[in-house]
Amino acid sequence: MVARRPETPSQTGGPYVHIGLAPKQAGFDIFDNNFGNVLVDEDTPGERITLEGRVFDGSGTPVRDVLIEIWQANAAGKYAHPGDTQDKDRDPSFRGWGRTGGDFDTGAYTFDTIKPGPVPGRNGSTQAPHVLMVLFARGINVGLHTRLYFDDETAANAADPLLTSIEWEVRRNTLIATRSERDGKAVYTFDIRLQDTPDGGRETVFLDI
Repeated sequence: MVARRPETPSQTGGPYVHIGLAPKQAGFDIFDNNFGNVLVDEDTPGERITLEGRVFDGSGTPVRDVLIEIWQANAAGKYAHPGDTQDKDRDPSFRGWGRTGGDFDTGAYTFDTIKPGPVPGRNGSTQAPHVLMVLFARGINVGLHTRLYFDDETAANAADPLLTSIEWEVRRNTLIATRSERDGKAVYTFDIRLQDTPDGGRETVFLDI
């Protein structure tokens, strides 16, 4: 007979998540190489874009202690990872991964990156350009995974295997970032809602990974 053991108690990611994962933002300059929100340098090919937004709780209040990580393919649609064996060039000037916290006053987050190319999906399908995101904060036991797609990729989005697996359009739309222009640069705004909010905002689709 196998003895049953009690579950190990869980903890949420906070309230001091920044000190361990993004210490410079919290005022602790302790690492020689700080992970940040800039994924590119002056040599990185592709369209330069800014990703920005806020994370809201169920009351519609911005979550100011959230930590967000992103990873994405480069402009050619190749990840900076040895597991991506596509016959495409890997871009040494593109990190492909970033981390930042929400602003302590406004809750806003930003990333400076490039627009990714499409990547292969399962069974010969093609995934629309997208950015993978994971959130950590107080009250969240396990990181919340989601995706950011681009509203000017209509045809690609319509064929994306993940987006088309979401039954309701109103739910699919929670994964679409809205493009605007600022100082000659493309800006995509992507707000994330942990629950439905009083202003009518729908809970963002999160992925079971």
